[in-house]
This record gives sequence, structure tokens and C-alpha cells, in this order.
Amino acid sequence: MLGRKQELNLQFLQIADGLLMVIAFWLAHTLRFFGTDLFFFNNKPIGPFADFQWLLFVILPFGPIVLEIQGFYSHLLQKTIGKSLVQIARAIFWLGLIIAACSYFLRLDVPSRAVMPLFVVFALVLLLLREHLSLVYYRKRSHIADLRERIILAGTPGDTHQLRHTFTPEQIMEMEVVEEIDIEIQPISDLINALHKHSVSRVIFAGGHSHLNRLQEGIAACEIEGVEAWLAADFIRTSIARADFDIFGDRPMLVFRTTPDLSWALTIKGLIDRTGAFIGLLLTSWLFLVIAIGIKLTSPGPIFFKQKRAGKNGRPFTMFKFRSMETDAEMRQAELAAYNQMEGPVFKIDKDPRITSFGKFLRRTSLDEFPQLYNVLKGDMSLVGPRPLPIYEVEQFASTAQRRRLSMKPGLTCLWQIAGRNKITSFDEWVQLDLRYIDNWSLVLDFEIMLKTIPVVLLGFGAR
Repeated sequence: MLGRKQELNLQFLQIADGLLMVIAFWLAHTLRFFGTDLFFFNNKPIGPFADFQWLLFVILPFGPIVLEIQGFYSHLLQKTIGKSLVQIARAIFWLGLIIAACSYFLRLDVPSRAVMPLFVVFALVLLLLREHLSLVYYRKRSHIADLRERIILAGTPGDTHQLRHTFTPEQIMEMEVVEEIDIEIQPISDLINALHKHSVSRVIFAGGHSHLNRLQEGIAACEIEGVEAWLAADFIRTSIARADFDIFGDRPMLVFRTTPDLSWALTIKGLIDRTGAFIGLLLTSWLFLVIAIGIKLTSPGPIFFKQKRAGKNGRPFTMFKFRSMETDAEMRQAELAAYNQMEGPVFKIDKDPRITSFGKFLRRTSLDEFPQLYNVLKGDMSLVGPRPLPIYEVEQFASTAQRRRLSMKPGLTCLWQIAGRNKITSFDEWVQLDLRYIDNWSLVLDFEIMLKTIPVVLLGFGAR
């Protein structure tokens, strides 16, 4: 795991384990409460769960803390079940001492001590099961190439070789070094080409003070491209990217970002995306059938239009739309090039002759975009983000700065959508709106854009 990502994953596991220990305690109480005669407990009945609730205020916060102190979250791949059992048992022992101290000093009562041994058993089982599932997940993820983070190592051969030897097993499972760049002899253009070729999310620079100029050039290239640059140094200045400190293994690193940092807010954005897409697909499933019938009755051909678009960091994905054009639309684009009303690599014209009669309605109401909820559910897109462009248009970008719009996951709607949509005829102006969104991103901004999108879609402002 890499730095901030590792920290977020640890926090997630701690929250999950705290909740699992609460569930374990609830199961222990339930078994003791309803199983008195069945399991030969003391026939004396115990009170309801409400009598034990103060224990939850000890278990939930202190449970994950004592687990971390015992090293339960470290070296997952090197641990045995026996080692995990010992760590959990020690953590529960210390948790028991904390409960005893609270009971003694705060004069709080534990109505039934038989609940505690049952809690230990259930906690052991649930925590071991969670750890096993986490291990299975990490191993499965490591065998899926698309889920592994692609990175480039840039520096002298000796420095990059030394850096490779510091990778932990967890880091090796989660990332793939797609290329190494020798900054002593290779031009910066080789690095830029590698960024385009591999759709990487970060470049790790491993170089000494003697290569400061070359490192500066490499980081500047990443800055323009919107790709994170990680450097074991503290002497680089940037004009756009925000410098941040992180840890890679045991090495201190400076990170230069022009995109939102990995955070709980970004994690919540992903959760909102998938939840919203799932609900949206459920609510509009009936509408899909109506639109499909309309497309079939008005134009022969497939219902859906599929096209390769550039996703985050330029990684290709298949985007879905309801087909609103004739089936030969892409082949006829060349003959309409002279009528393009957009300045730059993108293609848009008024009264496009390739659009079907029903397609005009779909575009005016933005109903043709609804299948992209599936792309959001898959994780290729977000509800809010720069609109995805076809691969061939991305390849025609005149300025590498334009590629920085690829540094965030593409979305269903964006500032361009609500600030004029197709009335904007300059691609540079479009890009500026996207970069303004990236540089000022927040959950509040996403919420504002989604709210402003509703009247734009309903009233068809700027639609073609």
C-alpha cells in the first residue's frame, strides 16, 4: 500500500473491526439471553441489551486501538493464523482490563459476566474471518492487471534499483512498474510518451542532488499532465501543483499534486457515485425499455452506441449511450469536418444530419446519456467530472496542459454542462472550466453542479 492510501485503508479496517466487535458482543448477549436453558447457563435470566450498552462505548473506540497496538494490522501477508490469534487474544485481554477499570472507577455494572467469554469467542471468529477475507481480496486484486496501480520509476539505474528493493510485499501486490526512465540519458519526451502509453497514475523519482535539473524537468512534465510526482527530496518548487509530504515504505517523499488528494471526501464521492448510479438505474429501468422501443421503431440498428473514451489518466474504457445517430455516423464524420463549430480537437456541429428523428429528442432531453449510469456503477465514470472524450480526440490534443483534465475520473455532468454546454465553441475554454473544477473540487461543489444540472437537462439548455 502506498502512503495516504495505506492510512485510509487502515482507518477503514479499524472502523470495520470496531463494528465487528460490537456485533460479537450483541451475539454474545443474544445467546446468553435466549439460550439459558438450551446451553445450561445459570437459570437466572439477564437483563435486556440496553443494560449492557455502556460497554459498547468502550469496545467500539478501544477495540481497534488495542488491536493496532498488538500489530494486528501490520504485515498481513507474512502473518500466520496462529500469530493473528495471539494478537487478537492479547488485544481482548487488554480490552478486558479497560472494561474492568471503567467498571471499578466509574461504578458501572456488568450484569452478566457469562456474556464476556462468549464475546471473546465471537470476536475471535469474526476478526479472523475479516482478516482472511481481506487477504483473499488483496491476492485476488493483485492478479487483475486493471486493478493494480501503474507507476513509472524515473531516476538513475542505481537509484531505481535500490528503490525497488525497498518495496514491501503489499506494495508489490498493489502496483505494477510499467517502465523505468533513466533521467541521466533519456530525454523528458520519453517520460511524456510513457505517461501517454501506459496511463499511469504516478511517477516516482529516485535521484540525487546532482540531477536536480533533470528531476525538475520531469516533475514539471508530470505537473502539466496532471500525474502525481513522488520525489525523495525537499528542494523542488512548482507553480500549480501542491506539495505534500507522504511516506513510501520507510522513505520520506514530497508529492506534487494538481488533483484532489486521496481522502475520506474522495472516498465518499466514490460511494455516492455508485449508490446514485444504482438507484438511478433502478428508477429508470422502465424508461430504458420505452427508449429502446423508440430507437427500434425509428431507426434500424443497435439500441446502444458504444465507443472507447479516455478515462482517468487517459485509460481507455467503453462508454455506453442510447444511439441517437445513424449507424454509419462515425464513418461520415470526415465529410462533415469542414462544418465543425468547435475550436480544437473535439467535433460538434448544429443540426447534425446524422442524428435520427428520435435521436433529436433523446439529445434535447439528455436521455441518451442515461446508460452511462452503468459506467458510473462500474467505476469508469463519476456522477460529476470532466466529460469523457473519444480516444482519437485525446490523441489530437495540441497542448499537453489539456491532458490535465484527464487527471480526474470523467463524469456525467460538469461545469461545462451547466455553464453553456454546447454554446461554448472553444475547447480551451472548455478545458479551463474542467481545470477550475479539478483545482477547486469539493463534495459541496459536486452537489452544486448536480443541482444546477437538473434544470439544464429538463429545459434542454445548450443541447444539440
